[in-house]
Amino acid sequence: MGLNETPSGERVHIGFFGLRNAGKSSVVNAVTGQELCVVSDVRGTTTDPVKKAMELLPLGPVVIIDTPGIDDQGELGEKRVARARRTLTGCDVSVLVVDGTVGLMAPDRELIRQFEARQMPYLIAWNKCDRDAALANLDDLCAKDAELKGHVQAVSALDGRGIGELKERLAHMAKSDARERRVVADLVDAGSTVVLVCPIDASAPKGRLILPQQLVIRDLLDAGCIPIVCRETELAGALDALAEPPALVVTDSQVFEYVARTVPGTVPLTSFSILMLRYKGDLVEAVRGAAALDGLRDGDRVLIAEGCTHHRQCEDIGTVKMPRWLAEHTGAGLSFEFSSGTGFPEGLESFAAIVHCGGCMLNAREMRSRQVRAAEAGVPMTNYGVAIAHMHGILRRSLAPFPEALAALG
Repeated sequence: MGLNETPSGERVHIGFFGLRNAGKSSVVNAVTGQELCVVSDVRGTTTDPVKKAMELLPLGPVVIIDTPGIDDQGELGEKRVARARRTLTGCDVSVLVVDGTVGLMAPDRELIRQFEARQMPYLIAWNKCDRDAALANLDDLCAKDAELKGHVQAVSALDGRGIGELKERLAHMAKSDARERRVVADLVDAGSTVVLVCPIDASAPKGRLILPQQLVIRDLLDAGCIPIVCRETELAGALDALAEPPALVVTDSQVFEYVARTVPGTVPLTSFSILMLRYKGDLVEAVRGAAALDGLRDGDRVLIAEGCTHHRQCEDIGTVKMPRWLAEHTGAGLSFEFSSGTGFPEGLESFAAIVHCGGCMLNAREMRSRQVRAAEAGVPMTNYGVAIAHMHGILRRSLAPFPEALAALG
């Protein structure tokens, strides 16, 4: 997969934050080497987060995000600030751009507190260091605040000084923050055969596989394994054709029940959705969240959330199949709400449960952030694969490859 084809969820997300007219967009343009953002002396030129997927050397594939000023005012300005703060949840690394001639202001320090509360790697780009006043203020900051000193990088978007060093530090921080995560290859030995069940139905993209399937295949190939791909209708034949049982079978969640009946009980079985949640978020919490589905009652509100936007088909899993399965499982008259893409709701307390997709289009920090927000609101949250396996009585089998998650079942 080339750099231009790297999915957004697999790129490092770098957010640039700061007050209006701190030179934030100018620093972004200097870092990217292109005019990604409009630059103006008028305060508040950036009105919405601007995202650009690109290659940033020496780091590689990234998403650069320029956000509105965190001191924007008025009713519209407050909405812009809210969007900027929401962007923070999906950033792997953050950059606070400060007008060095002015120094750190109260909103800047509040952002720093948020970075640290989220345990997020961050840098302070001390901009306008082509001016003596900015350098003097930087010396004063370093003398008075030793803890912040190590986070500061002097830059000038005007003449380019410090921009190279900023990029090098961002690359190092992003690599240090990244977990050594595997999608599936840590579950099997090199040379193992793994069968992947990929239904081709109305919701399958014509001429290609969906992202979780692509990621699993690539991870297995990188590990020297042998992936065998088939539809559920050819699964029995594929298993019979193998000289030995496969080391693992991975299925699309929508045919989980059928595949569980077809695959011998001695063969480990799980789903793409479960693998994606383990890769992006906290599988144990999702297992605990699935148990709460049994307690849903008439009138309970359930949020069904997806990390991407796509064309809805007549049998769409999120808006059609999942509500039907939940209604059949609980026997309750439930109220469903739906969100997609970046539209994950702010207030979650009114929901009785949240069922999320695998999150393949979200980066790991955003997926974990959504789980944390649900936990803080006291709302159980699970995902498609875990929920479907639970409702069909095969969750324990589907979690066999994951001892910690299996232990959560008790």
